Amino acid sequence: MATLLEGLHRITVEPEAQGIRLDVYLARRLSFSRSRIQQLIEAGEVRIQGRAVRPSYRVRAGDEVEVRIPPPEPPALVPESLPVRILYEDEDLAVVDKPAGIAVHPGAGRLRGTLVNALLARLDRLSGVGGPLRPGIVHRLDKGTSGLLVVAKNDAAHAALASQFARRTARRTYLALLRGEVPWEEKTVSAPIGRHPVRRKEMAVVPTGRPATTHFQVLERFHGYTLVACRLQTGRTHQVRVHAKHMGYPVAGDPVYGSRGELGLGRQFLHASELVLAHPRTGERLVFTSELPEELQEVLRALRGKMRK
Repeated sequence: MATLLEGLHRITVEPEAQGIRLDVYLARRLSFSRSRIQQLIEAGEVRIQGRAVRPSYRVRAGDEVEVRIPPPEPPALVPESLPVRILYEDEDLAVVDKPAGIAVHPGAGRLRGTLVNALLARLDRLSGVGGPLRPGIVHRLDKGTSGLLVVAKNDAAHAALASQFARRTARRTYLALLRGEVPWEEKTVSAPIGRHPVRRKEMAVVPTGRPATTHFQVLERFHGYTLVACRLQTGRTHQVRVHAKHMGYPVAGDPVYGSRGELGLGRQFLHASELVLAHPRTGERLVFTSELPEELQEVLRALRGKMRK
């Protein structure tokens, strides 16, 4: 039985198949519907001895049949009206304030309800460098993280912005509440991050990981918790969360690397609060800030209340 995977497949017709219609023969061999096989033939994706043929062609023993199964067309993304604030927009870029709970772009089994869906409804165009499921996306935030994100509206802007992140000239700062009372005022963690060797959906500090550096600075102390500013020198997946856990002070409310639901949090206490970059066309220095969402401010008010008792 020939594989159903996309790509080019070669089949030699068996003697017992002599005289069978080509579309019928291939439908049996590939376990495709006859109509799907006919579509492939009409599209020129099926050839015998290098020549295009008709669905009604009667195969002969020894015929060399080539079938190219093209990759599936990417699904069309649906623009949606979602609660995403656009803080700045011009002809090259937009800066958005993403709420927690919204994934940045579609993925397997998730084609709606993402930031990309919202951007398609709000912006007149987006860059195509990232592919059909990630238009405009230069960098990402975790679904459970809120805050600032820059998106590109054309390919030239995308390349220039991506270069800034790669060269580490763009600056990103997060606010995070760590579980525990850290014994330092400032700390830099340089530890490589890669896929967890057992839990493949998680990241971890591993010797084979990619270099990652996070600078932590204490902003406020509470009973059992510490509010810190986290400045990323690199941009690895889950970087702040993994480095925080590596230190022994996980991000409060982190469902993967910490403890889900602590302090009444329905999300991790992690917010992208500042973004500094150069405009991709003019080179002008742009600085954007975002206040903590109300649900995170409420947690801090409760912790301050306990300190006064």
